[in-house]
Amino acid sequence: MLSQSVGYAITALGYTAAAGGKPVLVKDIAQAADIPPAYLAKIIHALGKRGIVTTQRGIGGGVTLARPGTDISLFELAKALDDPVVEPRCMLGNALCSDERSCPAHAYWTVQRERIHQFLKSTSVADVAAFEARRRWKTVGLPVLPGRAGKAPKVKPASR
Repeated sequence: MLSQSVGYAITALGYTAAAGGKPVLVKDIAQAADIPPAYLAKIIHALGKRGIVTTQRGIGGGVTLARPGTDISLFELAKALDDPVVEPRCMLGNALCSDERSCPAHAYWTVQRERIHQFLKSTSVADVAAFEARRRWKTVGLPVLPGRAGKAPKVKPASR
């Protein structure tokens, strides 16, 4: 399971990606995503230091993605925010668990951790933005566009 910080970052960057490159204020993202603004500001600051987002102060400022959403994986977000899921830790909490000295859950957890990593690496911020766009269309009851069956614009999946 991802930390709350990473969950908030995923949601916030999905919202930012949906803005189509226009700067979005942290307070607007926080309100739309129901994230405490001060906490989100710290997350955005950390992501800015790692080159995932750019921030601009003043009139016309806000947060934008530093790269296309298709190029930012959820794994990269988890790594940038030091989420435990990306660390090679023992499921049972044994500090000395490794291939050479494995705990009873080592073989199982190694496979499961790799599956989680692959999912996070193959899912991008653009994928989240497309999901959020579909959800918003359904939530506000907008009519389905002809030939689109309510689908969000096609987004190129991340290649990892």
